[in-house]
Amino acid sequence: MICVQAMTNENKNILKTGTTTVGVRTKECVVLAADQKATMGYFVAGTDTKKVFKLTDRIAITMAGGVGDAQTLVRFLRSQAKLFEIERETAITTKALVTFLSNILSNSRFYPFMIQFIVGGYTNGTAAMYNMDMAGGVSGVNDYTVTGSGSEFAMGVLDNQYKASMRRDEAVKLAIAAVNAGRKRDAASGGDSVTVLVIDDKGIMEMDRKDVDKILAAM
Repeated sequence: MICVQAMTNENKNILKTGTTTVGVRTKECVVLAADQKATMGYFVAGTDTKKVFKLTDRIAITMAGGVGDAQTLVRFLRSQAKLFEIERETAITTKALVTFLSNILSNSRFYPFMIQFIVGGYTNGTAAMYNMDMAGGVSGVNDYTVTGSGSEFAMGVLDNQYKASMRRDEAVKLAIAAVNAGRKRDAASGGDSVTVLVIDDKGIMEMDRKDVDKILAAM
C-alpha cells in the first residue's frame, strides 16, 4: 500500500508516501482501481500490493496511506457490516457503512488513521461513491474521484475522457488509464499492474490480472 511513514528524532520530518487510486461511477456500476506499489520512505517494499478491498458483497473501498491502518479499518468495517446484517436481517447500505467509517475517523482525529479513502457500492438498486479524508469528512461523488500522490495525473485523464453516458467497459478502461497515468508520472506510484474491482447489481467482480494487462498493453 503506500507505506510506512518515517520520522527522525532529530527533525521529525515525515517522508511523503504515495499511491494512485481512482473511482469512476456510471448509472450501472462503480469501478474502483489502484496501483500496486508499496513504499517505505524511499524504499520500494512491494510491487503487487493490494489497495482495493471488498467489504461486503456489494461495497468496496480503496485506501491510500499506511498499511497497518488500512488493515485495521478493513477489519472494523467488515465486522460492522456483518453485525448489521445479523441484527437487522438486511444488508448494510453504502451510505450507512460510510457513516460508520466517518464516525470512527472523527473519534480518532487527534490520533488519526493516516489514510484517504474512496468507498463505492451498489445497494438498494443504486450505484454510489464517496471520497473520505482521515478526519471523517465525506464528499458524495457523482462521476469520478481520485486519492493519493498521483491524483493530479489521474484527474487529468478523468477530466478529459469521462462521459456521463459511458458504459461499464468504457468506465473500466478509463479507470485503468487514469491509474496508469499515475504509475507513469508519479514517482511514488507504480507496481506490476492495476487492481480493478467492478461493483454492479450482480455484486463485486475483481478483474483478472491478464485482462487488466491486456488493456494496459494497448495504451
